[in-house]
Amino acid sequence: MKKYLLAALICTSYAISPSVFSIEPSFPHLKTVGIGEITTTPDIASINVGINLTRLTAQEAKNTSDTAISALFKRLEKLGIKRQDIESANLSLQPQYTYEKNSPPKLTGYRANRNITIIVRHLTNLNSVLDGALTDGLNQVNRIEFSSSQQKKLKEDARMAAIENAKAKANSLAKGFNVEVGNVWQINYLEPSPVRPLLMRMAQDSSKIEQSYLDNEITISDQVEVIFALEQ
Repeated sequence: MKKYLLAALICTSYAISPSVFSIEPSFPHLKTVGIGEITTTPDIASINVGINLTRLTAQEAKNTSDTAISALFKRLEKLGIKRQDIESANLSLQPQYTYEKNSPPKLTGYRANRNITIIVRHLTNLNSVLDGALTDGLNQVNRIEFSSSQQKKLKEDARMAAIENAKAKANSLAKGFNVEVGNVWQINYLEPSPVRPLLMRMAQDSSKIEQSYLDNEITISDQVEVIFALEQ
């Protein structure tokens, strides 16, 4: 697992988010924003697949959907994916109509839609899950998100890096103006945006596609705003 602590200096007025410093201290002070980031190779994937089809009758649409979902569940069981790592949404059935001028709506069939979210804890199985879902009749891959089984620890590491980053910037700025950094007057924690889903790098053969999943990286970040008192 690769980890890189990144500490990029930014101006104290850098607009990461609307400032939460609502009370200005009356004494000389310095504001900094500390940022910590850790880049790591993910070992967990959450995928959302679905089936979306239209049949002449509601029963036929439901039966076709149920058959595909049942086949997928059996496949996932054979791959060793536990039932608690599978979340199945309720089936949606909607009548479909065509509309012609000066004519009443004409029923043309029923659309069935159902989504399944699967947690894959061994990324070497990811390509088999995706290919299997399509083979079983599901026809949509809606989302693939990566995370780490060490997410809590890595988040804490990123937070400590953000704190050190805030201190380092405060000391650097104070040194440039020939003043000393005093005590911390106020700390504001800034919840960073969630990690965005990673886009897949497409390849021609399945072995390269599978490797592309394993080669992806995610960045876990944290940030903090701090007001330091200045000593003249």
